[in-house]
Amino acid sequence: MDVQLIWDKFIEKLNSYEIILNAEWRKIAGIPFIYVQSNAPSSEMENAIKRASGFAMRGKQLNCETIYVRSEQNLHVYRHRFYVPQQKMFCCGNMCEDCIRLRPNPFWE
Repeated sequence: MDVQLIWDKFIEKLNSYEIILNAEWRKIAGIPFIYVQSNAPSSEMENAIKRASGFAMRGKQLNCETIYVRSEQNLHVYRHRFYVPQQKMFCCGNMCEDCIRLRPNPFWE
């Protein structure tokens, strides 16, 4: 899975919304930030970020996290990252106590 493709889809979708004037992402000190220019209220902007994230992550086992950093006039900065969930998704065969085979499956009941 190429994270750059996910970021490209995310930024492209974010820029397609009418309330967003311009959106771009930059990596500073290894931490990804998104810079969003918008005149819309912050709640609408955060909803647009969530929808664009969902669109970019569709079909992948990823999560995202968005944290507000600062704003100046109509430029808003968020720390945004895509990450893989920290849970076992397969059986390694070592009979671990948190093995995925031991989880209850609602489809088997």
